[in-house]
Amino acid sequence: MDETQDQDYSSSLPEVSLSRDDSVRSYSNAQINRGTGMSGLKKRGHGSRSWIKIGNDGNFETVRLDKATIMRNCSLPSRDLRLLDPMFIYPSAILGREKAIVVNLEQIRCIITADEVILMNSLDGSVGQYRSELCSRLKNEKADDLPFEIRALELALELTCTSLDAQVNELEMEIYPVLDELASSISTLNLERVRRFKGHLLALTQRVQKVRDEIEHLMDDDGDMAEMCLTEKKRRSDTYTINDCFQTNASGRVISKSAPASPERTTSGVQMLQRAFSSIGNSSKHGSSMVSSDNGERIEPLEMLLEAYFVVIDNTLNTLLSLKEYIDDTEDFINIKLGNIQNQLIQFELLLTAATLVAAVFTAVAGVFGMNFETTVFDYPSGFNLVLVITGIACIALYFALLFYFRYKKVLAA
Repeated sequence: MDETQDQDYSSSLPEVSLSRDDSVRSYSNAQINRGTGMSGLKKRGHGSRSWIKIGNDGNFETVRLDKATIMRNCSLPSRDLRLLDPMFIYPSAILGREKAIVVNLEQIRCIITADEVILMNSLDGSVGQYRSELCSRLKNEKADDLPFEIRALELALELTCTSLDAQVNELEMEIYPVLDELASSISTLNLERVRRFKGHLLALTQRVQKVRDEIEHLMDDDGDMAEMCLTEKKRRSDTYTINDCFQTNASGRVISKSAPASPERTTSGVQMLQRAFSSIGNSSKHGSSMVSSDNGERIEPLEMLLEAYFVVIDNTLNTLLSLKEYIDDTEDFINIKLGNIQNQLIQFELLLTAATLVAAVFTAVAGVFGMNFETTVFDYPSGFNLVLVITGIACIALYFALLFYFRYKKVLAA
């Protein structure tokens, strides 16, 4: 008996070990698949996309760039590039950074630097129009005094404002006949069409309002406009780099900073610190007196450009608001018209109720005298007819009395 139990126990051991091996193998496969999925997500998150690079000479090329390369070359954070990602839906925005301007205006999503425009490649017609128009202007308008980044931003604003204005005009041409038809003939079909147009109008108003607010925000902040003057900042940076490469000693000789200092000319750390503080103080005094006028001169062309397109987009927004007011007026007119019809129905119901009451009185009198009971009225051959005539006259008088009372109480129109 013990030998049989030992054999059974020993025979069950391989099955247990086999099941454990299967569970370990399945767990390892799940971890591998999970790692593969996570790596695939990471690859998709950092994958390259198709971009159009437009140089300041008007030439362009289509390249594939990943997010890390753009962030490194343009000194942009990852959150700025999310504005340009077509997988996300963000409102319109214009951001001025140290070395680039991030533009997200409707379908035009690009990064503008001092030397080139990196445009998100897309099948949308606005992208192709922006590329062709910018290349044409850069090649044909060489004498333009505006910097490259302002010309690129101007074209983006122009195409965006033109596109929004065209959509508003198209909606205006479609919605006015529908509203006029609804005012004259209230039907379910016309109400559905107006509801659909109103939803489109609200969405378009939000888009136009966002572009207007973004331009107004830039106009109100001189610092943001100064950040967008990339050509001037690059020129100053190059000038500072050249000036920092050399310094003039007390005797007027130019000494390279990279050259080793002679032991005789070496100053102590305290003297160097004092010179540094004095130079910082002098530069701060000089900078505070010149910064306001200098910034005003730098941002003046950009401010005039933004003001021009602010007027355009504000006019478009006013058109949308006028159209919305016309829709609200039409809705009010329809509600008044429906209220009037409802009042007429109530008046007709009141007249019908009064007539029903009078008819019920006449029917009750006729029914009472139609019963088999003894009364002196039946002694005359025309007695019952006389009762009916008197009852009818009384009911008619009651009906007109009710009408007079209703008109006296102004329940019915006179």
